[in-house]
Amino acid sequence: QVHLAESGGGLVQAGGSLRLSCAASGRTFSSYAMGWFRQAPGKEREFVAAISSIGISTYYADSMKGRFTISRDNAKNMVYLQMNSLKPEDTAVYYCAARPSGNLRANPHDQSEYLYWGQGTQVTASS
Repeated sequence: QVHLAESGGGLVQAGGSLRLSCAASGRTFSSYAMGWFRQAPGKEREFVAAISSIGISTYYADSMKGRFTISRDNAKNMVYLQMNSLKPEDTAVYYCAARPSGNLRANPHDQSEYLYWGQGTQVTASS
């Protein structure tokens, strides 16, 4: 069992930055790949980024490449999402999620592979 809690969301002007954090419980955190997803009002939840269990491999949705960076600190049971050059269309509730490592490379965006989810944190980028 893994419990996840996101923090760091808030209101920021377009062009600004935010760093989201996800705190995980459980001694097996380092065996899980981690992902960030987001859901905007009236839209389906979508993939943002994923990172392998020991942080060697990262994956991003095309619209986030070059602006967002996912990282993790297994010693602290933490996952981060650094978001730069935020746009109004980045406004959403952001969720972190955990999945067994498996073949992350094949389908990092597949939400059905993620077993544990946090409650989410709101990010609002104003124009």
